[in-house]
Amino acid sequence: MSDTSKAASEGIPAATVVIFRNGGDGGPPEILMTIRSREMVFAGGMAVFPGGRVDPADFELGAMIGGHLEPEEAAHQVAVVRETLEETGLAIGIKGAVDADKARAARDFLQQTGQLAPVLDHFGWELDLAQLTPFARWFPKNERIPRVYDTRFYLADLGTGAVEIQADLSENTHLFWTTAKGALDAAERGEIKVIFPTRRNLERLAQFNSFAEAKAQAEAIPVRTITPFIGEMDGKSWLHIGEDFGYPVTGEPLDTVARG
Repeated sequence: MSDTSKAASEGIPAATVVIFRNGGDGGPPEILMTIRSREMVFAGGMAVFPGGRVDPADFELGAMIGGHLEPEEAAHQVAVVRETLEETGLAIGIKGAVDADKARAARDFLQQTGQLAPVLDHFGWELDLAQLTPFARWFPKNERIPRVYDTRFYLADLGTGAVEIQADLSENTHLFWTTAKGALDAAERGEIKVIFPTRRNLERLAQFNSFAEAKAQAEAIPVRTITPFIGEMDGKSWLHIGEDFGYPVTGEPLDTVARG
């Protein structure tokens, strides 16, 4: 098997997180999104959730955690914590003395080391992965695409959201808070661009009036791998994801699909 075929069949392990904060005036919750740099190979210029690929050091730390999590699952959750701190400056999935100054310092330290374990040791923090709720897993297998990501999605809650965020300006150029419906409306107006999985996840997230509702649905529907497939409907080719995954919209005409 060629390297390209192997990558397509196995996928590149990745993890991403939907970070909630309370909406204003009792409105729907807001979620954090980022605009990826146009120079990025995957989803360049697109609006996505914070996250990235799982690094070897994430697998090493995940294997050391123990507890009820399988090492591979733990590694993906470690990657969420690391990528979120690196890309946004937010310290999620961590317990210990965390404030804005320490979060900034930890982000700087992480950018020097590239690994989360030394950051935890330096600041006397511990992982608290119970803050993350598994939400979905997307793996668009395609042997014609050399970089196919097998991405696990998680949910996390900031509550009041009185926190500082700042884009890393390397992989991402802009961070913004929005409701899920607000993001969908912005995409319809052409103000942001979203790829097929992001649009489907925003539609699912738009169903919830609180983080508690989103968490409850995520816990009620076991995470199964979603692999989009092409089917015919009314004489047109559609990209589908199948039923029973918790998504209100399960397909889109192929000619309107935005890909990474």
